[in-house]
Amino acid sequence: MPVSAQCLILVINPGSTSTKIAIYDHSEAVWQSTIRHTAEELARYGSISEQLPFRKQLALEQLKASGIDLSSLQAVIGRGGLIKPVSSGVYRVNDLMKSHLHSGFQGQHASNLGGLIAADIAAMCPQDVQAYIADPVVVDELQPCARIAGHPLFERRSVFHALNQKAVARMYARENNIPYEQLNLVVAHLGGGISVGAHSRGNVIDVNQALDGEGPFSPERSGTLPVGQLADICFSGKYTHKDIAAMINGKGGLTALCNSNNVQQLIADAQAGNKHTELLLEAMCYQVAKETGAMSAALKGDVNCIILTGGIAHNTWVTDRITQCVQFIAPVRIYPGEDEMAALAMNVQMALSGEIEPKEYQ
Repeated sequence: MPVSAQCLILVINPGSTSTKIAIYDHSEAVWQSTIRHTAEELARYGSISEQLPFRKQLALEQLKASGIDLSSLQAVIGRGGLIKPVSSGVYRVNDLMKSHLHSGFQGQHASNLGGLIAADIAAMCPQDVQAYIADPVVVDELQPCARIAGHPLFERRSVFHALNQKAVARMYARENNIPYEQLNLVVAHLGGGISVGAHSRGNVIDVNQALDGEGPFSPERSGTLPVGQLADICFSGKYTHKDIAAMINGKGGLTALCNSNNVQQLIADAQAGNKHTELLLEAMCYQVAKETGAMSAALKGDVNCIILTGGIAHNTWVTDRITQCVQFIAPVRIYPGEDEMAALAMNVQMALSGEIEPKEYQ
């Protein structure tokens, strides 16, 4: 059935095995579709950027089959990829950004396709439509001292769940009628990876590098590892660079410790009497709480609220244990789930309404 146009925004979120697309009327989803991609389909392409025509065509076919006319769109926004470090905000997709997304400026990831698909579809619209991204994972607002590592060959980097962290922080601010820029918050995103950020009056001044570096272990990532032991393993001759990378991101954390990344099932096993699984889950919660304490210190103890979010935040077994450890610091609020599509739509709606000014990628 065709979607009647009011203020229609096309949202595009490419993942490793799927491409999610949706139409939002202002901030309300009026149509959604998830296109699944098999391993065999994606194996035909040598790089992420080579998947662009394939994924874009599937998205266009879905839109056409659902009666959605490109002439009804007011904006197109894609999930931001691994471009160079940027401050938080909504960015117009320009030629420099497209070049960096194509080349994989900071690495190859399916999210690099978000801005590229958005730009191509926006260019196909008969009216003047702008393509955007918002709050990519490389949002970098670290204070200078937070960048320093213990050796000149290393530097701490900001890679985290910026889109969801910023979205729930702004949601909390609106609910309490306080501008986000006047709040100090600690936001813990609990998902396949875990990031804990110190939000100081609108800027994330410190956060653990949640992709392949540090912080709490998670269902799929090892987080901070003892570096001496890691160095020994790297030079043991038993593992390749690819093996070590997988240990850190993808096959680390609960996947390595429990042979499963299904937190809900692991909690059920713990509640059924599996003491070893219970201990490992307790350790993950413990590390999240410790990181929350560290980020509270980054805010000098002036914390308005601690926010727990992400898919794992649906599990009260987890959130209760973290809350017990950190509630002495500040009140704890829980915003379970990670609605990236809604967060993207909210960001572009703020740009279209004039609430925020879109930025230029330079």
